[in-house]
Amino acid sequence: MSEPKSRPDGRAFDQTRPISFQPGFAPAATGSVLAAFGNTRVICAASLEAKVPSWMKAQGVAGGWLTAEYSMLPYSTAERKQRDIARGKQDGRSVEIQRLIGRSLRAVLDLSKLDGFTLWIDCDVLQADGGTRTASISGAYVAAQIAVGRLIAAGKLAASPFTGSVAAVSAGIWEDVPVLDLNYAEDSAAAVDANIVMTGDGRFVEVQGSGEEATFSAGELDALLALAKKGLAEISALQNAAIAAALSEAGGAQ
Repeated sequence: MSEPKSRPDGRAFDQTRPISFQPGFAPAATGSVLAAFGNTRVICAASLEAKVPSWMKAQGVAGGWLTAEYSMLPYSTAERKQRDIARGKQDGRSVEIQRLIGRSLRAVLDLSKLDGFTLWIDCDVLQADGGTRTASISGAYVAAQIAVGRLIAAGKLAASPFTGSVAAVSAGIWEDVPVLDLNYAEDSAAAVDANIVMTGDGRFVEVQGSGEEATFSAGELDALLALAKKGLAEISALQNAAIAAALSEAGGAQ
């Protein structure tokens, strides 16, 4: 493998796109952020509902629940994306991604501390330029932490259900070289595409990787994971700063 002359946007192979989390983007939600990974923009919002899914009651499952919904707005892509309601069924990709978001956040939750409540996560893609699922997971964690901090401050939750942090980033083999945080141009041409979800203490939640009409070696997989770990450490620091700033402004506490 040799290093390419230049990535489409001029980044180093181990460099993420500019990443930010803008709190308070959806004021009606208990916690919200606009997550930006380069030109990808996702509104992530968290709201608490005083009930649990019917299956929990039917099966006698104690505690609370966290669930997520994900959608791409019609104007988020160059070619208008039809709304699911117009199609009469939910897009399979959206279902897969929202399940991934839910799994990722539940991996760092003690659901017993949400007893009787459901924490809803809504992720709506405003603009898609690659990595919408990783931006959604990373932004959803920030929105959920802000929501929890405010709920504790308001006396609606006794303690934080979070046991750790979680973030996600993409990595792939583009022009024979492992690169971090792929934009659409890279993602669409990548020989290998992977999405890595990890906790703040370095444990994997999920690794999604596939060869696009190609195969990849154990060494290449190791290189992708090393890139992801570097990027996720940077994302985690940005998440923590956004959460602290939002709760400080609101007078809340984690």
